[in-house]
Amino acid sequence: MLRNINTLNGYSIRATDDEIGHVKDVYFDDEQWGLRYLVAETGSWLSKRPVLISPYCVTEIDDEEQCIHVSLTREQVKNSPNIDTHKPISRQLEHDYSRYYGYGNYWGGPYLWGVGRYPAYLTPGMGTAPSGQPINNRVEDQQVASAPVKPEDVHLRSCDKVSGYHILGTDDDIGHVKDFMFDDEDWAVRYLLVDTHNWWPGGKKVLLSTDWINSIDWSDSTVQTTLTQAQIKSSPEYDGDAPVNREYETRLFKSYGREGYWE
Repeated sequence: MLRNINTLNGYSIRATDDEIGHVKDVYFDDEQWGLRYLVAETGSWLSKRPVLISPYCVTEIDDEEQCIHVSLTREQVKNSPNIDTHKPISRQLEHDYSRYYGYGNYWGGPYLWGVGRYPAYLTPGMGTAPSGQPINNRVEDQQVASAPVKPEDVHLRSCDKVSGYHILGTDDDIGHVKDFMFDDEDWAVRYLLVDTHNWWPGGKKVLLSTDWINSIDWSDSTVQTTLTQAQIKSSPEYDGDAPVNREYETRLFKSYGREGYWE
């Protein structure tokens, strides 16, 4: 199921024993476009310290209750590595985080999640975290040697900060980033939601596949794509009230003359 990332903001995150906090931001990586972490803002029980929550531990997204259930305890979260969301999160910190929970490094294999295409749902009572608390350890890439870690490598990006970036086509500006859309099965970021109204009066919102993005300039706050303004104008309009299903995706990719990622 495809979801808008912004709809998760404010969702509560519930551990197996109590609530952890609520979603404040989401981090994706700029290499494979995987949604890597939810950033949870904790309450007074943890001095409002932000913590990272990996899709590895997400067991359910309850839209009715606006709640995300995870297979962690409060004690595990409390003893997890500290992060500073005001600074770039390095691969070294990610490595420490993954080692603490026993997840393995997602960049240590050929697929989106290391040697697997999906973040495996975890079961309790298989291993022990450095804190001494039980951890979940049934993850395929746990069996693979960790990839070399370079502390200077920084590939995580904040969805909140990238929202608003201008998108540059091959001929001109085609809009700005309004939101992101991800698949809640493999947690891949599939699309950027583009608002075209800044250059096209009476324009529309369209979806831009992450496969069609050449680069992102973090210093200039721009996204570069191979599409043109004319292609954007002729693409199917995105209707936020209607689900993005395979029929719509097929029309979208055909309008650009591209092969679908599901092919």
